[in-house]
Amino acid sequence: METTVCVVGGGPAGLVLGLLLARQGVRVTVLEKHADFLRDFRGDTVHPSTLDVLDELGLGAAIEQLPGRAADGLRATFDDGSFQVADFHRLRGRHPYLLFLPQWDLLDLLADTAEQLPTFTLLRSTEAVGVTRDGSGRVTGVQTVSRGEEVQIEAQLTVACDGRGSTVREALGLQPVEYAAPMDVLWFRLPKPPGHPELLDLRIRAGGLMFQIDRGDYLQCAYVVPKGGFAAVKGLGLESLRRQVVRFAPQLSDAVWSLESWDDVKLLTVRIDRLRRWFAPGVLLIGDAAHAMSPIGGVGINLAVQDAVATARLLGPKLGAGTLTDADLARVARRRRLPTVVTQAAQRAAQSRLVVPALAADSRPGQPEQSVRAPWVLRMLHKFPVLQVLPAYFIGKGVRPEHVR
Repeated sequence: METTVCVVGGGPAGLVLGLLLARQGVRVTVLEKHADFLRDFRGDTVHPSTLDVLDELGLGAAIEQLPGRAADGLRATFDDGSFQVADFHRLRGRHPYLLFLPQWDLLDLLADTAEQLPTFTLLRSTEAVGVTRDGSGRVTGVQTVSRGEEVQIEAQLTVACDGRGSTVREALGLQPVEYAAPMDVLWFRLPKPPGHPELLDLRIRAGGLMFQIDRGDYLQCAYVVPKGGFAAVKGLGLESLRRQVVRFAPQLSDAVWSLESWDDVKLLTVRIDRLRRWFAPGVLLIGDAAHAMSPIGGVGINLAVQDAVATARLLGPKLGAGTLTDADLARVARRRRLPTVVTQAAQRAAQSRLVVPALAADSRPGQPEQSVRAPWVLRMLHKFPVLQVLPAYFIGKGVRPEHVR
């Protein structure tokens, strides 16, 4: 097969990039290794910056018809009280909120919209297993396995959007710089108890953190454990995990019995890393393939979408004219490096000030539980609400938000 651009990975970044390039008349083929987008516990926080992009694509009305739920603030509860962290109402624009939307609904909308364009192709059940090169070492396409058959796709440009375990990155031999992450996350669903009041609920106590997201008819829960600590949690047994969940959220005392086996618990291994070099001749890496983000702030999807928007805006005209050079790939990497560096620095600071003290506090049975108090920064934000626009902007809009032109 031949195409102008081969996008590896049918996540939000890959489909947004494919749609934007196809709108410019560029032939683009997106590879998705699964037959559909139905995967549980995918990130599904859509931030104002991404909602602005969807508006600019003409998809705002369609997004409003999907089963999303809006959150206008973030609040954290410590042993010494509950504190408002960010107030999205203070943001200017059409979307002063976070939208919690099942990712498969967003991906289906993007795919359906893109497939109406004659220059767009989505290959499902097609997994990239390597790259092809010419005699000079330049990447000329992707080797794939599609429904059991080997298929080679030739492309002028390959863009890796295939996540933190990127096959393309591995094939290129690129090694990211890794930064310490003190935690991993256990994801699970629980029935929503009657009268559950909060769309978002973050609890910080001795021994860890727990985050609850109200999905309408159930709660999606994120229980934070020390890095590499899942084996120890399993060793204590499922009943121990149930007790810990109830310790953080007593109102879930009946709901925790829906955790019937460890198959109901999914492990998210938290990583923070980024590549020194995001491109090579004939190939560009964006999103998690170039920079894995911590789940703090839920910004990973939105940073990846911003990468895709910048890539399409900067490279689309070059691809259409047939004048793309490696210097153009470097331009994309330079533009998106600053937002990545600043966001990861903020995530690492949040880890050191929130996560590490909570995980280090003693919560052993038979011992007095240590109190975990809110950091002074959160106290200031709560005391002076006008300041809550700062974290709201950083989380919701981010550093250097991109726009469709």
